[in-house]
Amino acid sequence: FRQSLSSLWRSLVPLLCWLRAALWLPGTERRQKQQVRKEPDETREEGKEDILLPTTPTSVNYHFTRQCNYRCGFCFHTAKTSFVLPLEEAKRGLLLLKEAGMEKINFSGGEPFIHDRGEYLGKLVKFCKEELRLPSVSIVSNGSLIRERWFRNYGEYLDILAISCDSFDEQVNVLIGRGQGKKNHVENLQKLRTWCRDYRVAFKINSVINRFNVDEDMNEQIKALNPVRWKVFQCLLIEGENTGEDALREAERFVISDEEFEGFLERHKEVSCLVPESNQKMKDSYLILDEYMRFLNCTNGRKDPSKSILDVGVEEAIKFSGFDENMFLKRGGKYVWSKADLKLDW
Repeated sequence: FRQSLSSLWRSLVPLLCWLRAALWLPGTERRQKQQVRKEPDETREEGKEDILLPTTPTSVNYHFTRQCNYRCGFCFHTAKTSFVLPLEEAKRGLLLLKEAGMEKINFSGGEPFIHDRGEYLGKLVKFCKEELRLPSVSIVSNGSLIRERWFRNYGEYLDILAISCDSFDEQVNVLIGRGQGKKNHVENLQKLRTWCRDYRVAFKINSVINRFNVDEDMNEQIKALNPVRWKVFQCLLIEGENTGEDALREAERFVISDEEFEGFLERHKEVSCLVPESNQKMKDSYLILDEYMRFLNCTNGRKDPSKSILDVGVEEAIKFSGFDENMFLKRGGKYVWSKADLKLDW
């Protein structure tokens, strides 16, 4: 009987080994193969996303005119042409940008209020808010040409008005080139602040820190004006705009070091609305459209234009923009930018 059991067991062992090899090992091998295949697939998918996914133009700066009534010595978007797109063509381009994912448009120049006494600008602002339903419409201006009538006509469509103010010393403004006859730039700033409050427009201040204002203390004045944001830029050189043989400005004398810029920021660190932008943060983190609706690539220290979005579309043109989306987010480029969400005490 024992011999019979022993014989039976010897005959079963090879059968069990065969079953183990046939059923368990192939399953293990198959799982290993699946894991090997999955890892390259995941890597390929990640690479595919990096290459194929188009950049979304979430926030766009449209410099629709280069003309200006001021002559700021450090200006990096100078009056090299007098061209302005016909209104309907500009609207067509803005629609293309909205369809590509634009949420915020910022109109700038030059001086955006100089063309057609601000009517052209007002019509674009109204179009973007009323027809395109953009969450945020903003303007950067030197403020010298704005009239209250413009606020009455178009203020309801504007989320943010940013006024350029580099100094609260009028003599320094004159040295910089931000002066016009007997007009006082600082007094005009106070008037614009009042209009923004009356017509429910968020008020913002932009300052370029340079050789003439780097030692100034602006704490008291900025806190009194209480803007939603105080954007503080380091003076930047751009080949062909404010430096180089074919430039209309010579900004070298305005340039400050990184250490001097940090010193200015340290002196104003108690201002809660301060938003600093060094040259490193600023250079490639803006999507800039020129007067022909071409994206301007600043990665090489100059403004190299793409083809116009009106000719090739947004997705094709934006490939040549040099836009650094990570730096855009790092510098706080996306923030609460609709006046409906700011919950300001008007």
